[in-house]
Amino acid sequence: MPLDTLASPAPPREPILTLPGALTAYVGLLAAIHIIRMLLPVDLEYWTIEVFGFIPKRYDQTLLSMPFPGGNGAKVWTFVTYSLLHANLSHIGFNVLWLLPFGSALARRFGAVRFFIFMAVTAVAGAAAHLVTHEHALAPMIGASASVSGAMAAAIRFAFVRGSFLSFNRGDADEAARVPALPLLRALRDPRVIGFLAVWFGVNIIFGVGSIAIGAEGASVAWQAHIGGFFAGLLLFSLFDPIPRLQRTGSQTSSRDMSDLH
Repeated sequence: MPLDTLASPAPPREPILTLPGALTAYVGLLAAIHIIRMLLPVDLEYWTIEVFGFIPKRYDQTLLSMPFPGGNGAKVWTFVTYSLLHANLSHIGFNVLWLLPFGSALARRFGAVRFFIFMAVTAVAGAAAHLVTHEHALAPMIGASASVSGAMAAAIRFAFVRGSFLSFNRGDADEAARVPALPLLRALRDPRVIGFLAVWFGVNIIFGVGSIAIGAEGASVAWQAHIGGFFAGLLLFSLFDPIPRLQRTGSQTSSRDMSDLH
C-alpha cells in the first residue's frame, strides 16, 4: 500500500497590488471629494472651486483687486486644499496612476504622519510657484499634481540605490522602500536619476499631464506648479526621511542585489 505523502502548505498569496494605509486613505479622500462635487448643483460645485481652489488674483493688492468667496481664510487654506480637487475623472485618474508606485514607496518609508505633511508641503510649494508665475491670474488652479510630482522627486532619492522599489510583493516593496538614500549631490550624478529627470521634465513640458486651471478660456496645464512641487520634494526629502543616509561599507556593497524587483 503506497504511503500518503504530506503536501507542504502553499505559501500565502498576496494581493496583486499592496498599498500602504496612508496612500489608500489619501486616494480615498481624493475620490470621495470628487464624487461629492459631482453630486452638487453646478453653481454650488463651482463655488467650491472658488472657495478651495488656488486663485492667484485672490492675493492681488492693487486697486483692481476683487473679493472672492472664503475671505481671508481662503488665502491660507487654498495653498493646500486646491490639491484635493480635480476637474474630471481623467484628471484624477492620471494623478492617481502616477502616485501609486511613487506614493506607495514614500508612504512606506515616511509613515502616515510624515507622508501627509509632505504632501501638504509640496502642494504649498506648487501653489507658490504658480502664484509667482501667474500673479494676477483669475482662473482657479486645482489638482494634486504638485504633490504627486514632489512624491516622485522624493522617491528617486532612494529608488536606484539597490534596484527598484516597484514590486508587487509586499515584503520586497517594504524592504526596497527603506534602503538608505543617497545624498542629493551623489544622487544627481547617477545616470538613472538624470535620465528620469530628463523624461519627467520632457513629459511635463510637452504633454502637461496634471494640474488644471479652469477659466473662461477652458483648461490649461499649470506646469510651473508641477516643477515647484518637484523641486520641493527633491530638496526637502531629507527633512522628512527617517532612514539614516547611505554609508558605503563593505557589508553594504556585498548585500543582496535587489535589481530583480520590478
